[in-house]
Amino acid sequence: MSNSGPRKPPLVADRRKPKTKPKAPAKPRSPAKPRKRAAARQRGGNFVTRGIFGLLRWIWRIVWGVGWRLTAVALLILGCAVGYYYTTLPEASALLDGRARGSVTLLDRDSDVFAWRGDQFGGAVNAQAVSKHLRNAVIATEDRRFYMHPGVDPIGIAVRINLSEGRGPLSGHGGSTLTQQTAKLLCLGTEYIEADWKSEAEYVADCRRGSLGRKAKEAVYALAMEAKYTKEEILSIYLNRAYMGGGAYGAEAAAQRYFGKHAAQVNPSEGAMLAGLLTAPSTLAPTSNIERSQNRASVVVGLMRNQGFLTESEAALALANPAVLSQAAERQAGGYFADWVMSSGPEFFTRDTTEDVIIRTTLDQRIQRAAEAGLHAVFDEKLRDGSKAQAAVVVMSADGAVRAMIGGRQTKVSGAFNRATQAKRQTGSSFKPFVYATALELGYSSLDTVVDEAFCINIPGSGNWCPSNYDNRFHGRVTLADALQQSYNIPAVKVADSVGLDLVRKVASDFGIQSDLAAGPALALGASESTLLEMTGAFAGILNGGSSVTPYGLVELKLLGSDEPVMGAGGGIGERVIREDAARELTWMMSRVIEGGTGSRAKLPGREAAGKTGTTQAARDAWFLGFTADYVAGVWMGYDDNTPLTGVTGGGLPAEIWHEVMVRVQEGMPATPLPMDRPRVQPVQPVQPQVAEQPRSGQGDQGRQGDQGRQTAPRQQKNRKADQSGPRPCARLCQRHRADTNKHP
Repeated sequence: MSNSGPRKPPLVADRRKPKTKPKAPAKPRSPAKPRKRAAARQRGGNFVTRGIFGLLRWIWRIVWGVGWRLTAVALLILGCAVGYYYTTLPEASALLDGRARGSVTLLDRDSDVFAWRGDQFGGAVNAQAVSKHLRNAVIATEDRRFYMHPGVDPIGIAVRINLSEGRGPLSGHGGSTLTQQTAKLLCLGTEYIEADWKSEAEYVADCRRGSLGRKAKEAVYALAMEAKYTKEEILSIYLNRAYMGGGAYGAEAAAQRYFGKHAAQVNPSEGAMLAGLLTAPSTLAPTSNIERSQNRASVVVGLMRNQGFLTESEAALALANPAVLSQAAERQAGGYFADWVMSSGPEFFTRDTTEDVIIRTTLDQRIQRAAEAGLHAVFDEKLRDGSKAQAAVVVMSADGAVRAMIGGRQTKVSGAFNRATQAKRQTGSSFKPFVYATALELGYSSLDTVVDEAFCINIPGSGNWCPSNYDNRFHGRVTLADALQQSYNIPAVKVADSVGLDLVRKVASDFGIQSDLAAGPALALGASESTLLEMTGAFAGILNGGSSVTPYGLVELKLLGSDEPVMGAGGGIGERVIREDAARELTWMMSRVIEGGTGSRAKLPGREAAGKTGTTQAARDAWFLGFTADYVAGVWMGYDDNTPLTGVTGGGLPAEIWHEVMVRVQEGMPATPLPMDRPRVQPVQPVQPQVAEQPRSGQGDQGRQGDQGRQTAPRQQKNRKADQSGPRPCARLCQRHRADTNKHP
């Protein structure tokens, strides 16, 4: 019904087109080929990019082709270099001791170590045998990745370690691993040959050069070492060869040098201090500045804590209890004495030794400390601030064994100028005992008299010489004992002239004063120069009964590990110079110097002592030398530039120093009487006028003691009895008023 309506007429467009059948589905067309112009446009837009990439690919091919070949060649060369060094490396045990010189260890009279000289090596130690705290401190400070790298580590790691410790990036060991540092210690296998180098210092400087080329060689050598040795062997070589200041090479020597213990026994703070020395051993050595060493050790403790080698509590304990020196290292006892022993022994066993030497000496450390304390007690209290006056002290036994020596105000030194052994100074009146020793040996008595009066001597070529006393007064007739007690000059000159200056020189020389002695009459007043050691040794000859002594400090020298001594003592008691009874009487005369004479400030409470003061012209030198029954001690005081002392004489500060030293030296010792004899009192026979009026020279008794008579006089007088009656020789010779004396008042 719906289609029954009228139909619409067809549209015009429909009538235009004929009816067609339905088209089949179109086949998929293949993609059209791009037009040539479009393709051209596409290529032209990528030309630059394609060119750049092409160039890079070409360069890469060249670099890769050349690079891997160069790398292969470099690795081949490196391998050959490492292989070469590998073949040159000896066994690790042969590299533990690398010193060019030997060492000297000095022992005191009780065989305790008190000083070291040369390059110390305490013995080879294994890395596993040393204290773990020392081993860990070294690794924490120098190379924390030691057990991880093959000998060479990226420099940035070591640079960060240097910066964290406040050093420059290439300072310290310059970014080297511990293995590289060991290679440097080995000088890359180049041994020191004296003929090839100007000095050992030049060789060491060459080994420690820090150039990049040198570090490259060290890296190659380090790789060879890593291939040849285990990590423990490398660390052992390092711990044995590293210099740790104070002349100590290796951990064992350093531990004994500073702490008096083995390297296996050091605690964390001590291990940190030893490891801290590796950067600058001479500067940081605790014997130079203990506070600076402790500050450096605290930095090392912090590194050990940060790297897990110490717990917080262990680190805190180490920081609260820093390492301190052993008593021997802290005292540095006998620095001057040690230098003297080293200089007095044979060079090939002391200063230039290539062996490890043990020297047993005469030093008594208790007496050394007593001498140092006595000197400082007077200087600290009596010397004005800023004074540059110097002093020296020597203490020895009667046989010449030196027990203590101080060569200057600074006592804890090494290699300094030793005023006790090297400074030759005029002796002044301290020489007078040898004038009276000559007289006593000739048979004179200490109770014989001499006139202290105006007196002149005509010296050929110089004219008249008129000595005067210190107080510029004359004291008339005095005994020889009084003349020595008050240190009168004119009587000493008269006695020396009477007995003969040549005999006085001979007696002084035989007692051990080897310096050139003056030829003129001023000899009696100490115009000659001598050292404090010589003078003290000469006084020891008086104490021991009149025999000469040679001061000595070396008792026995042995090589390390040997029981047989190479050499023994080079000094001691020698030949007799004067009779024992003359020495005992001279001792009595010198005891009066301390009891009531110029040396009264040296008097010891409850103990006998004898001595003599000495002051040179213009007070440039002041001396006091004396002895008890146990020890002889000498003190010198003056300026190095010969500036006169102000208000100082031998009976002043030097006598006080002697007193302070000897009080401490004799502390706790029984009071032993001096070996002395008081002379028998007998009247002096009046002098015959004809004797007194005899000509001064060429006649009478003086003339009879000519060149030959003076040489034989001691032997002629030896049998003289002490109680012989009649005029004594000095009564005939010393009391004589000569014609020239009257002419030159």
